[in-house]
This record gives sequence, structure tokens and C-alpha cells, in this order.
Amino acid sequence: QVQLVQSGGGLVQTGGSLRLSCAASGRTFSMYNMGWFRQAPGWGREFVAAISWNGDSTDYSDSVKGRFTISRDNGKSTVYLQMNSLKPADTAVYYCAADWAGDTTETTPRNEMQYDYWGQGTQVTVSS
Repeated sequence: QVQLVQSGGGLVQTGGSLRLSCAASGRTFSMYNMGWFRQAPGWGREFVAAISWNGDSTDYSDSVKGRFTISRDNGKSTVYLQMNSLKPADTAVYYCAADWAGDTTETTPRNEMQYDYWGQGTQVTVSS
């Protein structure tokens, strides 16, 4: 079992920045690929970014590439999402997720079905 607790988020103006954190407890954090997803009202959950278990590989959706950065600190069992140049279209509930790296060769999965554990979600609102 892995427990994921998110922090960060809130209200920011267009062009502003926020950093989301996701702290893991339970099984060894370094054995999990990590991802961030978001869900806007009336929409399904959307892939945002992913990072491999060792931090060597990252992947981003086209909508956030160049503005968001995913990183991890395995010593602190935490994954981060730095969000810069925020737009109103980034408004959503953001979720972190953990994917057991031992049963897959895909280290930065975009498919939410591949993830085993989820954080509680945190609201990000970008005002125009």
C-alpha cells in the first residue's frame, strides 16, 4: 500500500506560478513511477506529466510542455509539479498517482488505468 498526500494549489492570477507536492508513505517510493493528472468540471481526468521511478525520464502533455516541470526527491518520498505561466485553462483538480515500476517497462505512463494509487486531489484555480 502507498498513501499519497498532496499539498499546494490554490488561487493564482494568469501568468502566475504554483507548486504542487505529493508526499508518499508506505512502500518504497523509489519503486514507483509517478504521474500528475487533472480534471476540470465536466471533463474526464487528463494526463499532465509523468516521471520515471529514478527520475531519468519525464513526459508532458502538449498543453503544459514548456510551462510545467515534474520532479521527484526519492530521499523525501515526494514528487513535485512546478507550474509556471498559468492560464485559466489550467483550472482543475490536480491528482498525483503512483505506478508500480516492477511490472511494466513503460516508465512514464499516460494512461490513468496504469496507476495503482492516487492522491486526494487539490484544487488549482487560475483567474483571468
